[in-house]
Amino acid sequence: MKCLILAAGYATRLYPLTENFPKPLLKVQDKTILDWLIDDIDTLKIIDEFVIISNHKFAGHFSEWAKGKTQKITVVDDGTSTNETRLGAVKDIQFAIEQLKIDDDCVIIAGDNVLDFSLTKFIKYALNRKTSCVMRYFEADKARLSRSGTISIDENDKVLKMEEKTPNPQSNWCCPPFYFYVREDVKKIAQAIDDGCGVDAPGSFVSWLCQKTDMHAFEMPGKRYDIGNLESYEKVQKEYKGIN
Repeated sequence: MKCLILAAGYATRLYPLTENFPKPLLKVQDKTILDWLIDDIDTLKIIDEFVIISNHKFAGHFSEWAKGKTQKITVVDDGTSTNETRLGAVKDIQFAIEQLKIDDDCVIIAGDNVLDFSLTKFIKYALNRKTSCVMRYFEADKARLSRSGTISIDENDKVLKMEEKTPNPQSNWCCPPFYFYVREDVKKIAQAIDDGCGVDAPGSFVSWLCQKTDMHAFEMPGKRYDIGNLESYEKVQKEYKGIN
């Protein structure tokens, strides 16, 4: 099983911190965001390779960081150098798949969030379901819902529909950027792009895929800290206590 980590963004809302440094390598407490994510997932001992998908501007930073890790880590440079020329998350995923010839189940996550619960719970849920899966959490704030990906589910957690950033959210279930795709569905990403699937937001592939095959949604057992701007970074520095 592979773990692909989306880290090719430019984090312009965090300037000047990220003007010349990648957001996933910012420290939260005593560890980088990437270290929190990878060290947690690695406790399950089923990921044989972590793939950091970077832009060209920051690829060297990730390569230097990877030298100090014990896990097998591969840094993929998508060749872009500016926010305006970025490929988008879905195309970045497909780029890494093609570059590394990946033919495996994949955990795909954003590299700029920290969680207060273990991602291994989500992976175990997906392995038990034997389908591609997403995570979900309840959001009461309509304004926040309209800026997020939202899903509709049935009584068995099956994903019925997903929409990205709609002014009229279909439900209160938000879908954060943490996904599990079975091998057969990983192979469908290229087809989704050819069919006109959105490529900027990673959830766009979920929108396409849930109409083609069964997917399920795991309810988050804790909190996610999304580091989007300087204010949220300062807040997580004060509030984050690690993984429970």
